Amino acid sequence: MTVRIDYNQVAPLGAKALGGVYGYVMNSGLPAELVELVYLRVSQINNCAYCLDMHTRDLLSKGVKVEKLALLQAWSEVGKLFDARERAALAWAELVTRVASTGVPDQAYEAARTVFSEKELVDLTIAISLMNAYNRMAISFRNTPKAAAE
Repeated sequence: MTVRIDYNQVAPLGAKALGGVYGYVMNSGLPAELVELVYLRVSQINNCAYCLDMHTRDLLSKGVKVEKLALLQAWSEVGKLFDARERAALAWAELVTRVASTGVPDQAYEAARTVFSEKELVDLTIAISLMNAYNRMAISFRNTPKAAAE
């Protein structure tokens, strides 16, 4: 796979703006591991090889067990491996990422509100939206995963 455009070089202010949103999310108060799990799940849905590689590496470096990463796609089927906040965040991430087909129903919103404060839910949605943007950039311009470049 050949990189089409290095968007960080071509549009550095745009890349910096996305980085600013990333910085906001990481300082929002949401647990970093929770955010990274959401980033990885969104990247799985979007099939972004570059982001799958990066977020898997990030989670492994944070000490997340391989079993948890291996079963992330099936999070709703593996009982207590994911805690209540993780399950709620992953469910919300899936619905928001697939917004064109889900419409993010009221029932899902109410369920998410029982686990997250309003600010947490807004911050989580910003994180989900950001990862969807990053996935689209990486896929469109063919960013090479680190694993493929090694």
